[in-house]
Amino acid sequence: MLHLLYILAFTFLAFVAVGNLVRNLLAFSSDSQKPRSMSNPEFSRRPQPSPHPELLDDSGHVVEEPLLVMRSIGIEDAREKLDALYNSSPGSKNNLSDDDDTPPPALI
Repeated sequence: MLHLLYILAFTFLAFVAVGNLVRNLLAFSSDSQKPRSMSNPEFSRRPQPSPHPELLDDSGHVVEEPLLVMRSIGIEDAREKLDALYNSSPGSKNNLSDDDDTPPPALI
C-alpha cells in the first residue's frame, strides 16, 4: 500500500515538473519574440554590463593585451625537468639509471 502511495506521489511530482518545464519554455520563447525598445521601463532598469575588475588597468580602462602567455617546450625538455624533479624529491631512491626504464621497486 505504501509503495502505491510513493508511486502516485512521484508521478504527480513528475507531471508538475514537466508542466513547469513546458510553461517556462513557452514563456522564454514568447519573451525572445518580443522586440525590445529603449523606452521600455524594464530595459532601463537593467544595469549596463561592466567588465570584471581584473580586466581593468589602474586607470579603469579595459586591458587589451593577453593576460596569460604560455610558452611551449619540447617533450624532451619537459621529460628532463620531470625526471629532475622526481629524482630530487626527498623520498625518491635513485635506483634508476638513464638507460633503465623499469620503475623502482614498490615500498612496503
